[in-house]
Amino acid sequence: MKILQVIPVLSIRFGGPVAVVRSVSRELAKRHDVTVYTTTALDRENDLKETPFEVENNGYRIVYFPRILKFTGFNISPAMTRAMKKSLRKYDIIHLHSWRHFQDIITHHYSMKYNVPYVLQPHGSLPRIGSKRWLKWIYDMSFGRSLLRHASKVLALNKVEADQCRYMGVPERKIAVIPNGIDPSEYAELPPKGAFKKKFNISEDKKIILYLGRIHKTKGIDLLIKAYAYLIKNMNFKDAVLVIAGPDDGYLNEAKALANSLRVYKSTIFIGFLNTEDKIRSLVDGDVFVTPSFYGFPITFLEACAVGTPIITTSLGDRLEWIDGKVGYVTQPTPKDLAEAVYRIISDEELRKKLSRNCINTVKSYFSLEKVVERLEKIYEKVVKSKVL
Repeated sequence: MKILQVIPVLSIRFGGPVAVVRSVSRELAKRHDVTVYTTTALDRENDLKETPFEVENNGYRIVYFPRILKFTGFNISPAMTRAMKKSLRKYDIIHLHSWRHFQDIITHHYSMKYNVPYVLQPHGSLPRIGSKRWLKWIYDMSFGRSLLRHASKVLALNKVEADQCRYMGVPERKIAVIPNGIDPSEYAELPPKGAFKKKFNISEDKKIILYLGRIHKTKGIDLLIKAYAYLIKNMNFKDAVLVIAGPDDGYLNEAKALANSLRVYKSTIFIGFLNTEDKIRSLVDGDVFVTPSFYGFPITFLEACAVGTPIITTSLGDRLEWIDGKVGYVTQPTPKDLAEAVYRIISDEELRKKLSRNCINTVKSYFSLEKVVERLEKIYEKVVKSKVL
């Protein structure tokens, strides 16, 4: 098959969906002709290059297109529009990895015009959360519902997202639940424990409570900081540091101010964006991985599990049924409940070792990239076959 993957951005600074597209494309390229269309965005303000260019990467082709109106976050790209108009007909199927972006609108338009089927994967973006909710509502009414309605399949990451698809009017027959996956072999050889602590001057005897992801208001970072303060002040546990790592997505200054007001700023380490090597080192040295709120299926959960780091989240956002009591805990979204769950793991080495073993086994058994992509391929094949018939 000739497969086109479309995603607004492909820089690893943008988080989960980017890692998914890169890994899935690499696996698909072993058996298919795979191309990725994206923009030159490096981060919210900067670009990789100002003209279209192509690169070969792990067997698949990436075509970067310049964007305009960067400040909108909409990543408008006239060059991509021209490429879609010229080349879309040569593909058997398109996989959209967003639904509130310029790329989704133009892909939908030319998909309908040239009768090329597409599958849509929102990656947890269906709920109207965060800022600009009224703009999201306008977009959904103008374009979003049409994108969902005309998709051959809508891929949900979990049962909650599948319910959201139904609420948005997607027929049951068009919904498929496909989780994210990773390649366990990439975590077979890990850096030595302590390498992250040494690089960032963290005492060897300190436990690390790790948050890794975009610094955005919807992630519940405020709840994590309050829980950390509760752990220190109310539970009198002073042998842990809170590491908050990831690029600023509009909430960094508020997070720092909150840590300062709660008097935990000195033991809260804001590191910023981590490259791949340092990210793995942080996961290896982390005693517990905490993401208080999420939507979809964070790839960082699988990365933490792959190195054996237990997970804690809350019921604030979506839920993944395989976490609670198996690889970590899902708590109520209060500082007290979150702090108590963290303490349970970092204060009990035997429990932590048990959860760590479960983490590694869970990734290998249920979320290996090879198995996930096999399921995805079957969906592609069914969609393409239906078009032919």
